[in-house]
Amino acid sequence: MIMEKMVTLPYAFLHMRHLKYFDKMRCLRKRSAVSFLGVLVICLLFMNLYIEDGYVLEGDKQLIRETATHQLNPERYAHTYKDLSNFSGSINISYHYLAGMPLPRKRYLTIGLSSVKRKKGNYLLETIKSIFEQSSYEELKEITVVVQLADFDSAWCEGVVQDISQKFAHHIIAGRLIVIHVPEEYYPLLDGLKRNYNDPEDRVKFRSKQNVDYAFLLNFCANLSDYYVMLEDDVRCSKNFLTTVKKVITSREGSYWVTLEFSKLGYIGKLYHSHDLPRLAHFLLMFYQEMPCDWLLIHFRGLLAQKEVIRFKPSLFQHMGYYSSYKGAENKLKDDDFEEESFDIPDNPPANLHTNMNVFENYEASKAYSSIDEYFWGKPPSTGDFYVIVFEKPIKINKIKVVTGTEDRQNDILRHGALEVGEKTVGSKIGRKCTTYLRLGEFKNGNFEMTDVEHKVLFDISCMRILVTKSQKEWLIIRSISIWTSQISNQ
Repeated sequence: MIMEKMVTLPYAFLHMRHLKYFDKMRCLRKRSAVSFLGVLVICLLFMNLYIEDGYVLEGDKQLIRETATHQLNPERYAHTYKDLSNFSGSINISYHYLAGMPLPRKRYLTIGLSSVKRKKGNYLLETIKSIFEQSSYEELKEITVVVQLADFDSAWCEGVVQDISQKFAHHIIAGRLIVIHVPEEYYPLLDGLKRNYNDPEDRVKFRSKQNVDYAFLLNFCANLSDYYVMLEDDVRCSKNFLTTVKKVITSREGSYWVTLEFSKLGYIGKLYHSHDLPRLAHFLLMFYQEMPCDWLLIHFRGLLAQKEVIRFKPSLFQHMGYYSSYKGAENKLKDDDFEEESFDIPDNPPANLHTNMNVFENYEASKAYSSIDEYFWGKPPSTGDFYVIVFEKPIKINKIKVVTGTEDRQNDILRHGALEVGEKTVGSKIGRKCTTYLRLGEFKNGNFEMTDVEHKVLFDISCMRILVTKSQKEWLIIRSISIWTSQISNQ
């Protein structure tokens, strides 16, 4: 039995296929990022100015058509461009429930997949199987998997739903697996689109429809959980990937981010706050014919003021398909940073970090404590220089590991240093510090590692300090600081 769900879409998009200006724009080839961003700003401006209360006046449509066919100066309109926050409403389309129903309780993470019929190979069932098999019983309680069957071949959809229902019936009953479909009538114009980048017409149609597929999927998932991760339908997962994702999110607490990346390939393993999904859905719809989705995501991230990629290593998801969903072409891409087996990711509880060392450019102290592949870099340290971590709450530590230097800069290690822990803090919240420290040991070959710390330190630890015990001529890179906790103190 097919059930439907209705959510809200501006009138303008539902009638986008009736706007004729697409043909006029074929000859406009945007060859630089500046010109693209100019058009992007103007499109956002006019959408914001003219789309109100769910309708667009005919005169306004004409103005948009006329404006879109001219080269525009983004500086002229910069003062009126705000941001994407006005595009936070849901999209009005009808979703067909092919299997499963959302539960009223919000989960921690929604995993979204969009799938179409392939000319060669079919990896969807293996992908779903990997998600569930690589998750523990406790992890399964915190995830929802949403599969969108985005092909217009109803016979194919029915066959896939039957296979999914037979193999994963208990997950559907438990509310962990939902299969949806959006009818073709809700899609915009997919023929005669602009051939950017000299792509053949069928390639443009494929990638443009894919953008719309993802937009509809994101829109559906916006209120199901706190976070959302996008996968493709030919992916293998690492063991206990959810636990790793949670640790990474916790380690970023207090810092701003739009997208966290857990794979370097395509639209695999990209994590978002669920509250950003409506904006991202609208963004993909607005520029669905401009470029592939993974390129659009870079622009979306930048517009929301995250300029740098934040990518976690090792990767949690691996591309396993051999044939692409586009014309069955070979696709042998692999993520060489992927590790399938469970690995011991540190907890790195929330903390304030500071140093008195001379920091080089933007390699600040926080980057050594991050779970992302980045590091602290300072100019030659002197005796008595320090790098201090002040935890938000006293903790019990099981293991500590500090690595200095990198493969490219093996001389930039801490040659003479010690690691110390402190018990009680004094001062205000911003300026808190420990007055006394207990020395745990010395750095050897630029590294420090100790296990069973809770059996060697009898107090709850409030601070941890890396102390330079002798000046050195070489610069210092602190590549990573990893802390595994045994429990959080109640004090």
